[in-house]
Parts: sequence; C-alpha cells; structure tokens
Amino acid sequence: MTYDRPVRIDVLICAFRRASIVETLKSIDAQETPDNISLRAIVADNDDAPSAEETVARAGAAMKTPVLYVHAPARNISIARNACLDHADADWVAFIDDDECAAPDWIARLYHHATSNGCDAVFGPALADYGETAPGWIRDYDYHTNRPLERWGEVQTGHTCNALMRWRGAPYAAERFRLDKGRSGGEDTEFFFRLWRGGAKLGLADDARVHETVDPARLNFDWIRTRKFRAGQTYGRHAGTAVFTPAWLALSAAAKIGACGAMAAVNIFSTARQRYWLLRGVFHFGVLTAQFGFREHALYGE
Repeated sequence: MTYDRPVRIDVLICAFRRASIVETLKSIDAQETPDNISLRAIVADNDDAPSAEETVARAGAAMKTPVLYVHAPARNISIARNACLDHADADWVAFIDDDECAAPDWIARLYHHATSNGCDAVFGPALADYGETAPGWIRDYDYHTNRPLERWGEVQTGHTCNALMRWRGAPYAAERFRLDKGRSGGEDTEFFFRLWRGGAKLGLADDARVHETVDPARLNFDWIRTRKFRAGQTYGRHAGTAVFTPAWLALSAAAKIGACGAMAAVNIFSTARQRYWLLRGVFHFGVLTAQFGFREHALYGE
C-alpha cells in the first residue's frame, strides 16, 4: 500500500528499573517504515527517582529517532502511561513494554492493519522468548506469550505490550488509564474496554510482532497463578454488558471452574496438562470473585 500524507507516530514506553530499555529503544530506531511515517519515542520513568534518565539519554544520543524522557513517579504504571499520553501529540501512538524488542516491520504492519480496516486501535502478539532454564510445562503451553483475541467475533479490548492507537483528534483523546489499577495491573484491559464501549473500532495485527525475554523470576507456578487470577478479576469486572450481566458471568465462571477441576483430576498423571486446567480454573475463579467486589491485589511497583 502507498501512503502519501505525512504521518507522525509517538512510541510510548513505560520504564521501571530495567536495563533492557536500551534494547527496546534500539529496536524502535531500527524500524523500517514507509517514507511518510516519522517516529518519536517517549519514555516515562515510573521510579521514585529518575533512575532511567541517564540510560535513556545515552541510548537516545546514538539514535536517529528522537527520544523524549519524562519522569513520572512513582510505582504506579497508570501514572507513567498517562504521562506518555499527556506528552503525545502525534497522529497515532504505539505502545511497547521496556522489556520487549520489536521486529523491524512492527510499526509498518500495525499501521497497515489499522488503516486498511478503519480501526482506531490494533493489537499484535507479544511473544515470549524462554531461556534454557524454563520448565517444560511452561514452554508447552507458552503462558507468557500475550496474544490479543476476538470474543464473539469482535475485538473488545487489548493490551499495551503491542498496540497502535489513533490519537490526534480522536474522540477519546481525553481518556486516561485508571490510577486505581496502576498497581494491580489490568489497567490496559479496562482502558480499551472503555474505548470499545465508547464506539472505538478495535482490530488485530497478528503479524506485527514484539518479543520479550521472560524474567526467570516469572518461570514458576505461583507467579503464573497470581497473574491468571488477576487477569480473571480484570476481565470479570469489565466484560459485563446488557447480555453478560454479573449474575450470568458468575454462573458461567462457576460452571467453568467445575469443568476445569474435573479436567485437572482426569489429567493427574500429566503435570503439564493438569497445571493447564488448574490455571484455567484460576482465571475463571478470578472472574467469579470479581462479581462479588473482591479487591485486586498489587502485582507491580514493588
């Protein structure tokens, strides 16, 4: 596809004490985009002190892509995300995490899918790269890869680990991420649910890929269980519609918990399969508890 009009895209990155931000920025600088697209990176440092400032400045000095550093304390990811949006003035904004690296055609593919399908936002997969020490049962089911999904034939929400969103002049440009979700996570799920309910068209860009090297501290059952439970709580709290009422979600989740428990029992002799069903059950338990107002626990900012 040929593009004529100049297009600016701000790439938004929230940083918190990760040296990997340097590789993330390098991957942004290596983007192969159509001639009419120009990029800028905005890095919002969520640490109490501006701990990433020197690292970002040094990386930016070696890049052709302009980099804007913003100190956005403290330890609440929504504060950093909102700071990025507050400083963004481009036609589109892209989201990527500070522990991810983008393929060279990442932006071009996101933009192609968004403009070809008339979308306000599109989401691509964030693929997990496992080290040699990753347990086999985690590799088998690839728990750390994040793939956006359609539900009932429609994309209703998405994530900020790999996204492109129409920005300048958009009717939702005043929307921001909820601060009360900045420690528990799920702030991006809620944000895009809100945009979708407001009429934004969301879509998928399955070939626009980023990669994440998984932190060894996350390669265990307890971490994945906690993440699944919180994801279930977030989905259960914000997925309701006129059809999918809290009562319907609660009954559906309870039935799925029972089914997952039965499948876990059937697969007692296979660690990988049993844990798969247990973790699915944990997700649905999170959905169930959300219908009764259970608080979402902090996962980030420690």
